[in-house]
Amino acid sequence: MPSRPDLEITSPANPRLKQLVALRRRRARDEAGVTVVEGFEELGLALDAGVRPRTLFYAPELMLDADEQLRLVDDVRASGVETVRVSRAAFEKVAYREGPDGFLALVPAVRAGLADLDLPAEPLLLVCEGLEKPGNLGAMLRTADAAGVDAVIAVDPVTDWGNPNVVRGSKGTVFSVPVASATLDATLGWLRAHGIRLVATTPDTETLHTDADLTGAVAIAVGTEKFGLTDEALRAADVRVRIPMHGSVNSLNASAAGAIVVYEAVRQRGS
Repeated sequence: MPSRPDLEITSPANPRLKQLVALRRRRARDEAGVTVVEGFEELGLALDAGVRPRTLFYAPELMLDADEQLRLVDDVRASGVETVRVSRAAFEKVAYREGPDGFLALVPAVRAGLADLDLPAEPLLLVCEGLEKPGNLGAMLRTADAAGVDAVIAVDPVTDWGNPNVVRGSKGTVFSVPVASATLDATLGWLRAHGIRLVATTPDTETLHTDADLTGAVAIAVGTEKFGLTDEALRAADVRVRIPMHGSVNSLNASAAGAIVVYEAVRQRGS
């Protein structure tokens, strides 16, 4: 497909930039069916995962190494994707982060249905119930990607997978790790139908995470930092586990807790 010529935007008041700013709202993203990916590294991971952008906005003045990084723009343009060159002032108006690096792309919304998950025979899953902070959900995804988790399920999420801070917090791994969003009832029913045991993390149990059997088909569930998992999720669990705490607090950051138990599962499954 022949390359399309660049458009160029220099004015921060350009209508297309106003549309980009509007996508900070979840409703606008849902209506448009898009996810915003900001950052050279994040975009590279999305491309490696097979994501095809709808539009790439770029600002050479903000790039850390324009001579090298413009090659990515050329590759994206050569694939038939619209590329839009943006002035520094205009890009800084639409950037989500402080200190932007000159890359922002609109990509199709992340598919996030339980029915879309394609799992191996004995999957290792991470279930996050009610997480409020997009950065925590993003950190969970980075853990899942690093540990080889087969999917991450957001139960009754406060945020969405397309939140720019989820994409940023995940370093783009939201595109490499299968994800889903569902209610707790739907998730519990889906886990039972697939023969996947639910392992709930909670301080209110005597069983250490290292003493539980985390092999086979397992879903490790983590709740909010303030309240933990809901009573319904705890009642539905096949086993409850705790992480030993030796300080004055009885809980860890949600993403840290998830990482500790996930890597114990990885250790057990590899031994």
